[in-house]
Amino acid sequence: MMSWLFPRVTRHKEGMHFMDNKMVVAVKGIVLYEHKILVIQRSDDDEVGPGTWEFAGGKVEFGENLEASLIREIQEEAGLSVKVDSLLYASTFLTSPNRQVVLLTYKCLADSSAVRLSPEHSAYAWVTKEEIKGLLHPPIIEDMEKNKVFALL
Repeated sequence: MMSWLFPRVTRHKEGMHFMDNKMVVAVKGIVLYEHKILVIQRSDDDEVGPGTWEFAGGKVEFGENLEASLIREIQEEAGLSVKVDSLLYASTFLTSPNRQVVLLTYKCLADSSAVRLSPEHSAYAWVTKEEIKGLLHPPIIEDMEKNKVFALL
């Protein structure tokens, strides 16, 4: 049996049980305006990473174009219209033993700095490349450095 074609299966007395492995595709935008980068803070009552800083973005819906998804997510989360400039890097990580996220991070250009946050976020900041290193989780900064993103901004 070719394991890459079929989901993991465990056998129980009652028969076969399929593990509910899930893969999620998400997009994030490193949004630039006048040489500053937008970061947004998750609300304190958010169930995933409350109070943490991140780039705007979210899950790609089934059938949705990647760039259209990113434009929609940034509009929903920050109220900004953006132009997607280029794909900066891709990464993947597990959020649980059977949930994997594939994350595509893009460079985006905003036409305004007037942010209007969604209820799932509590604060925002336009920061420099140096300031961002003190706000984001170290693994995000490591991905950015590994992919030479700071040189591209």
